[in-house]
Amino acid sequence: MFKTIDRLIQFIKFSGLSARQFDLSIGAGNGYTLRMQKNNASIGSDVIENIIKTYPELNLVWLITGEGEMLKTDEKEPILNFEDLPRSRQKEIEQIIEEKIREKQEIELKLLLKEVTKAIENRQGKTEKN
Repeated sequence: MFKTIDRLIQFIKFSGLSARQFDLSIGAGNGYTLRMQKNNASIGSDVIENIIKTYPELNLVWLITGEGEMLKTDEKEPILNFEDLPRSRQKEIEQIIEEKIREKQEIELKLLLKEVTKAIENRQGKTEKN
């Protein structure tokens, strides 16, 4: 099953950009996209927001779910209101959002744990020297 990161890589290749060029265009750190691909990680909602702002022709539904076409077919396409979607689609979107939030929290917690562990090790090293 393809993930959002896989579809994003497909869009980058389609656009003729390098991953670095793409990262810079959306304000992400150098190597962000390739790191996400390598780790089979999820893309944060803030990054998705930047992608859609920078590449409005990209179909958000396709990017997140894989449904539909990569590019928007009609610029005059009405913006769908979440409340107008069928309840099953609303639940699916809510589930995806919750998964993305959990994945992002896990990544942030792991990074924080590394920082705290390093800080403790540094303090212990200073204490042992004194």
